[in-house]
Amino acid sequence: MTFPNAFRHMTKKRPLLLILLTLLVCSCGEYAKVQESTDVMEKYQYAKKYYDEGDYRKSAELLEVIVPYLTGSTYGEEAMYLLAQSYYHRKSYDSAYDTFKQYYNRYPNGQYDELSRFYAGYGLAQDVRDARLDQEQTYMAMKELQSFLEHYPQSEKAEEAKQTLFDLQDHLALKELLNVELYYNLGNYIFNNYESAIITARAALKDYPYSKYAEDIHYYIVASMYEVAKNSVISKQQSRLRELRDEYYNYINEFPEGKHRPQVETYFQYAEKNIKEDLS
Repeated sequence: MTFPNAFRHMTKKRPLLLILLTLLVCSCGEYAKVQESTDVMEKYQYAKKYYDEGDYRKSAELLEVIVPYLTGSTYGEEAMYLLAQSYYHRKSYDSAYDTFKQYYNRYPNGQYDELSRFYAGYGLAQDVRDARLDQEQTYMAMKELQSFLEHYPQSEKAEEAKQTLFDLQDHLALKELLNVELYYNLGNYIFNNYESAIITARAALKDYPYSKYAEDIHYYIVASMYEVAKNSVISKQQSRLRELRDEYYNYINEFPEGKHRPQVETYFQYAEKNIKEDLS
């Protein structure tokens, strides 16, 4: 059977397939024709059409070409905002951030200023790096969201912005927890890493006191103080055992039902057993 006959045979039995193929060919032909057009407004109308249809690749590609030509016109503001949203929906968050920021700097009182400020930060927050890596993008996202809340504290997006800020703070707290765990696991390798774990953990609790990782971070303070006390020279051991006991009480007061309580109880018992009360 020749190809034309085979195609006719296939489409006879599958009319839906024929319709879909026809639509695909027409769509591709339409887009290619629009791309070749020198009519800026025609490109703009089709960019909006593709955007409304959810085809953000095509809308972005067309808008990238025509936004410079529309700048200063009555269509420039909307075109730039649609370009930013097209990037956002395609998960090109860096490009979206740059374009949203360009929008609100160019149109500070524009129709889309509120949403541009929100999505500039929110988009970055969707693509933060692994907690073990550099967190510059996390800080950028937080800065944008804080700026959004300062400009629009009553916005419908305000609660979402606040929750995203909490999530980003948790992300930074996780980075600190991983650092604390690293110091703790290094132990006495080369030098006393337990002291570094305590210092890092205390700083993390100060910066992120309401993080969901707060208990884990606090646990490592107690655990590290136990290791320090256990390995102390005699002249320093009593003071460190007392510090361990005090830190145990701090942990218990903060997390009375904490998941690490059984383990910190063993540290407390060690301290109680070895503390020599001054009877003088």
